Amino acid sequence: MTEQYRKTIEKVAGAPAVALGQAIDASRQMGDVILQQKALKSGKEYWDTLGPGLTTGASDDDPSGIATYSQTGAQYGFQLLWLSAFTFPLMAIVQEMCARIGLVTGQGLAGNIRDHFPRWVLYVCTLLLFFANTLNIGADLGAMAKAVQLVMPSLNFGALVLGFTVVSLGLQIFTPYEKYARYLKWLALILLSYVFSALMVNLDWKQLALHTIIPSLTFSKDQIILVCAILGTTISPYLFFWQTSQEIEEEILKGRTTLASRQGSTNSEIKNMRLDVWFGMFISNLVMFFIIAACAATLNAHGITNITTAADAALALRPIAGENAYLLFTLGIIGTGLLAVPVLAGAVSYALSESFSWQFGLHRELKEANAFYGVIMISMLIGLGINFIGLDPIKALLYAAVANGIIAPVILFLIVLISSNKKIMGERANHPLIAAFGWFITAVMSAASIGTIAFSFLP
Repeated sequence: MTEQYRKTIEKVAGAPAVALGQAIDASRQMGDVILQQKALKSGKEYWDTLGPGLTTGASDDDPSGIATYSQTGAQYGFQLLWLSAFTFPLMAIVQEMCARIGLVTGQGLAGNIRDHFPRWVLYVCTLLLFFANTLNIGADLGAMAKAVQLVMPSLNFGALVLGFTVVSLGLQIFTPYEKYARYLKWLALILLSYVFSALMVNLDWKQLALHTIIPSLTFSKDQIILVCAILGTTISPYLFFWQTSQEIEEEILKGRTTLASRQGSTNSEIKNMRLDVWFGMFISNLVMFFIIAACAATLNAHGITNITTAADAALALRPIAGENAYLLFTLGIIGTGLLAVPVLAGAVSYALSESFSWQFGLHRELKEANAFYGVIMISMLIGLGINFIGLDPIKALLYAAVANGIIAPVILFLIVLISSNKKIMGERANHPLIAAFGWFITAVMSAASIGTIAFSFLP
């Protein structure tokens, strides 16, 4: 600082230039702190807006989904990576319709189907959902137990399956909904373990980009079945029911305990819902992308092309990708199972409870909603039993996929009709373009369901 410049500053400021400089530095530091605090506050506010959409998207990547994505990468390398980009908008549009139905009507998907369609349609769909979800619960409980045994082989498989069942039931039945929702939300972060495990692998980013953008399909029987399985795994009926019902739970948490008080929605609520849903579905498909990429770059590249369970994928990764990637992959199986199993059981309980007009909701205590929690218990116990009757978990998932394949297009058809009906949705009804996408998704899932059923039983 020149002498003349110093004197000028002192004359203007009425203080020594050194002191003024210190004040300026302090002011800058305070400004940086304020900016950091604002950034943290903005991040916290955004995190607070996330809820049902995030947990729904995260629960979609359950152990059975992980096994499907692992097999995709192991068997076909990067070829089917484009499906992660293709399913993202389809999945998000469907879940947004479901969330909007819940926000506007004040009741769940099953309640809306009950009010506007023949009861037999609802009963058939709900019973098939119970069948499919129960098989999926059993397969996921078994996968979690196998994952723990990878790390601690001395632990008994039966004891582990029973332990996971008891813990899951305890959390659903005895934990207040507000705490339970936070638990599910934070548990969703376990999905990042798959991103980190993939980043530990030497990925060819050019190949990844090409196969993500350019679709490729060989139309072989095995590949068609796998594509159908991926579509059924990502756009699953249980997600439709869970998403809608969780929007209702969030409304009740805000004090809107009557149907009339929950009906209608503000622009702010719709905006927050869309942020939540699209972010949750993005995370779900991002994880799908990295699981396929990691298995393609490691397992497929080393000639390992047959993965039957998520635990198989983790074990195969160990000598190729290293101990850290193996542990992260294993941790992901356990974490996603803890997240997905309650969602699977809860979704079918919401559907059955609304179908038969029972008292329901995770915000209620056990004595207030015996039937609702009873369905959760029954589906969990049947899922537990599946692991002790010698049923092949892969066959269980196949049967679940066929059941989902049958009911997904039917429920999608009903969802598009309800969300497009101005008498039901008012000004929140689907825009014609969104409705067109809805019918396209329904057609895609119909083709996938026909393909799943046809190719599954061909010799």
